[in-house]
Amino acid sequence: MLDIQDLRAEIAGKEILKGLSLRVNAGEVHAIMGPNGAGKSTLGYVLGGRPGYTPTGGSVTFAGADLLEMDPHARAAAGLFLGFQYPVEIPGISNVQFLREALNSQRRARGEAPLSGGEFLKLARAQADALGMDQEMLKRPVNVGFSGGEKKRNEMVQMGILGPKLAILDETDSGLDIDALKAVGEGINRIMRAPDKAVLLITHYQRLLDYVQPDFVHVLDAGRITRTGGPELAHQLEREGYGVAA
Repeated sequence: MLDIQDLRAEIAGKEILKGLSLRVNAGEVHAIMGPNGAGKSTLGYVLGGRPGYTPTGGSVTFAGADLLEMDPHARAAAGLFLGFQYPVEIPGISNVQFLREALNSQRRARGEAPLSGGEFLKLARAQADALGMDQEMLKRPVNVGFSGGEKKRNEMVQMGILGPKLAILDETDSGLDIDALKAVGEGINRIMRAPDKAVLLITHYQRLLDYVQPDFVHVLDAGRITRTGGPELAHQLEREGYGVAA
């Protein structure tokens, strides 16, 4: 599904990714761990097409297409979802407005008929219920006044509505209490655990992996993957730190 070969990328002229290679197959969950400044968020932003994060070498293939040649909206329509460590607030636009337009924009790009207002509300309410989110929050401006846990639940609702093929989740566990962590972990499993989907889960800590067990754990350090293992590697890193991956 996702094939990254010798990817290099820079921010404001500074090279951050320095020859990163990674392959993610359909049906797999991969966790990316590593110290601060290693390039974890940069990897997510480059894959999502965020401006200012400039690929300078290598290749990325997503579902058979050259991802780096696609505009961000085309990547989303093709089935890529990028979850942020700090979801932004969008005053003046309700969740319902935002999500309906996002979903129907993607459907039109794929040649599918847009959902009617009633069809969309049924879908949105079902996803909110599944995440334990008050449906009244669907009417509120996107993330405005939300707690950290509410923002992450809201992001999972967005993911459930959009139904991506590949979810890249950047420190989704950041700022979550125990209950919210469990709810978000269960949401990831419910939405993305399928033979035709995949997850790239970027995290500092092992705790989210108690709920979303990865098939592979990778250590990203100084812009490269330096070690790969199974779920046991995350436990080892938690005990011993990233020095064990050197």
